[in-house]
Amino acid sequence: MSVLTALTVGVLFAVSVYLMLGGELRSICMGAFLLGHGANLAILASSTSPAGKRPPILGDGIGLETLVDPLPQALILTAIVIGFAVQAFLLTLLVLTWRRGRSLAVDELALELPPHGHATPRPAGQHGKSH
Repeated sequence: MSVLTALTVGVLFAVSVYLMLGGELRSICMGAFLLGHGANLAILASSTSPAGKRPPILGDGIGLETLVDPLPQALILTAIVIGFAVQAFLLTLLVLTWRRGRSLAVDELALELPPHGHATPRPAGQHGKSH
């Protein structure tokens, strides 16, 4: 792993943690997106360099040391597809939360009452039958 790639992965992880510790859902989602990109870059950087190596094709009769390892690329491709699904889900949650509460601040959303028609949580110590 080159120094520049290692610094890029470190900066992506640091910025994503900083954003996820923020007080708005928008920054938390952006932090989650960046964390996925940093993890993909770390997996790619930790794999061996494909420079000068051949693709793994069955029946070549070539030694394994001259072939590229396809596992990191397959893992990253799978992570990208799953990441897009998670991003779509989180962005949908952001839009629905904004429409319902007109705020994305975590502190304000924690104080909101549940929507009408839903059961309200009981205070601590009042579980069971009412007298």
